[in-house]
Amino acid sequence: MENTALKTATQGDALLTLADVRAAAERIAGQVVRTPTMYSKTLSAITGADIWLKFENQQFTAAYKERGALNALLQLDEEQRSRGVIAASAGNHAQGLSYHGTRLGMPVTIVMPKTTPTVKIMQTEAVGGKVVLEGETFDEAFAHARKLEGELGLTFVHPFDDPHVAAGQGTVALEMLEDAPEIETLVVPIGGGGLLTGMGTAARGIKPGIGLIGVQAQLFPSMYAKLKHLDLPCGGDTLAEGIAVKEPGQFTSRVLAQIVDDIVLVGEPALESAVALLLQIEKTVVEGAGAAGLAAVMTHRKRFAGRKVGIVLCGGNIDTRLLANVLLRDLARSGRLGRLRITLQDRPGALFKVVEEFNRYQVNILEVWHQRIFTSLPAKGLTAEIECEARDREQIDLLVAGLRAKGYDVEQVELG
Repeated sequence: MENTALKTATQGDALLTLADVRAAAERIAGQVVRTPTMYSKTLSAITGADIWLKFENQQFTAAYKERGALNALLQLDEEQRSRGVIAASAGNHAQGLSYHGTRLGMPVTIVMPKTTPTVKIMQTEAVGGKVVLEGETFDEAFAHARKLEGELGLTFVHPFDDPHVAAGQGTVALEMLEDAPEIETLVVPIGGGGLLTGMGTAARGIKPGIGLIGVQAQLFPSMYAKLKHLDLPCGGDTLAEGIAVKEPGQFTSRVLAQIVDDIVLVGEPALESAVALLLQIEKTVVEGAGAAGLAAVMTHRKRFAGRKVGIVLCGGNIDTRLLANVLLRDLARSGRLGRLRITLQDRPGALFKVVEEFNRYQVNILEVWHQRIFTSLPAKGLTAEIECEARDREQIDLLVAGLRAKGYDVEQVELG
């Protein structure tokens, strides 16, 4: 990836300032978790960069979004507080706004699409939000929220395209640079752009020469395309749903065009690997968006090699079944899980002889599927798919070579 530096703002045209972020830090102090910034010796060795991690997944609602939501809420007047606030969100903003709004005695309404998973609705209601389901898409839910805003006299709190929200998110950078002033580059996920807008403003104010790299999922390169003046497709099922934003903010786009050095893209396999690695190495659960920073450093190793890099683990809200799938897929990519498709004769003892080979190479069989009907093989043939577990890829490769030496037709089923 080319290092295309974007223009740097002059002090006179700043849309957000370090002073705004510092004021937000004073405002929200003691009401959000001051999460740790920790050096990772193991991830540093793996990536070739010096890695510091900011554990925003340790907030009460498991995401940094609380900071911006709270900063916006604390600047409302008494009438606005009594009437309440409204937002459109099916993610971390919904929970952060609901939690702090309820804690401060403000009614909070969250509009979500009808397609929102039940668990997200329940999580939002559990921290005090009133959920209204409207529309099939986020755009339809957003439009309904703006409609209710006018009809009910509520105050709309945007998840990212708001200076108060961005200033609150910027407090993440204040804490990181206080705890690890040696950081040379911040690698920050971008959805709508609120987090990097706030963090970048704060970091540039403290260390003018600090590197600011944004990260987006390859399937949702909206800010990447906007700032680089490209026309790219945007959509699909990404693990990083927290940054799956088709239209970046207007305010955040203007700020990032002035301060960001570059934006890089990461693919789904890299996101999955980063989620798995953080659980295995750091013993911490992150969602796909929360792992995007590490995925970027792993994908663009040469760019970050030898640099002192700060990464924000911006959220930890991931469905447990999805997390299980990610971990199993990571085992498959690393060669510790495998699936072999073996052609056999449909006769007694055929499978037993194959199993003997698995035993010979000490590869553990997890599951076996037989396919006799839906196959192009002759009527006396069958396909056996065997899912197995090994200590590494080399052990499975040895098994495959051994089976082929015995005359078996063997195919390894690979992940995409």
